[in-house]
Amino acid sequence: MAKTCSVILAAGEGKRMKSNRPKVMSPVLFKPMLKWVIDAATQANIDDICVVTGYMREEVEQYLQSLDGKFYSVFQSERKGTGHAVRMADQFLRKYQGGDVLILNGDAPFIDASTISAAHELHISEGNAVTVISAELDNPFGYGRIVRDSESGMLKAIIEQKDANHRVQAIKEVNSGAYWFDVDALLSVLYDISNKNAQGEYYLPDAIKLIIGRGLRVNAFVAASPDTVLGANDCLQLHQLNTLAREKILRHFMAEGVDIPCADGVIIGPDVHLENNTTILPGTILRGQTTVRSGCVLGPNTLLTDCTVGENTILNTVQCTGCSIGDNEVHGPYQVIQPNEETTL
Repeated sequence: MAKTCSVILAAGEGKRMKSNRPKVMSPVLFKPMLKWVIDAATQANIDDICVVTGYMREEVEQYLQSLDGKFYSVFQSERKGTGHAVRMADQFLRKYQGGDVLILNGDAPFIDASTISAAHELHISEGNAVTVISAELDNPFGYGRIVRDSESGMLKAIIEQKDANHRVQAIKEVNSGAYWFDVDALLSVLYDISNKNAQGEYYLPDAIKLIIGRGLRVNAFVAASPDTVLGANDCLQLHQLNTLAREKILRHFMAEGVDIPCADGVIIGPDVHLENNTTILPGTILRGQTTVRSGCVLGPNTLLTDCTVGENTILNTVQCTGCSIGDNEVHGPYQVIQPNEETTL
């Protein structure tokens, strides 16, 4: 197995968010988009991660320091495109020569570990210099299209919307902006990328064009879910990401035997664990590293953050953070439970 690492691009300001925080720190179900991406990489057994920071770098770096594990960071002082951002990680990449690097966007939270791992398996088995993670969309407008060779099926080019003719625009397979690169191949072209374009920026897909031009193997792995390509540039798109994530999590828990008779106001974070035979009533919000054992009734209007709840416990209109609540307890309504507070009735 080749040694692997990841570079996550997280320098963007996100002006259209009209927010006082870095774009990648915008939350989806209370969890920063950047953390969704980091978790996907670490769950795919990629432990060495370099985050390229830029706008409000101090906030991003402080957040990285608060997480379990060691994350490197490099600073992109001028935002000159994705290719330029990867150049900032040059010294990090050189430690992994002979291996593979996964390039991810810090504002695309729905990339997942299974997609990352499956794409890398294809990358290794085919001996690719680059493997693009792609997805098929019913409406691909605005995305770079994956153009494949008609005979081999290998990736031939990535053509952006503005450069696409009618035939290319009809292609539904699009570039997600996530890539597996052979580190040596990437470094061999990284400084040959040109900024001769309207924006004067260095774009990472141009590295793929250069690698193809050198006769190296390049292919694309089609992700199972079209959501893989989704990101957020404004609060409306952020709301759409929250809606998609919320509905997916609710469906997952209902399929696992959690009773949610009415989902109005129910929000469950991505790191929450619920056992079956639990009932979630309207207005209940479960956040952070919350775990709920079997047989509980939560709600209506209960808020739990980083809590552990034992079996067969009822929490009616209760709020608590960082608490451990035992089995067979009944609390509420209108009760606030503090950490380390005695909860036995």
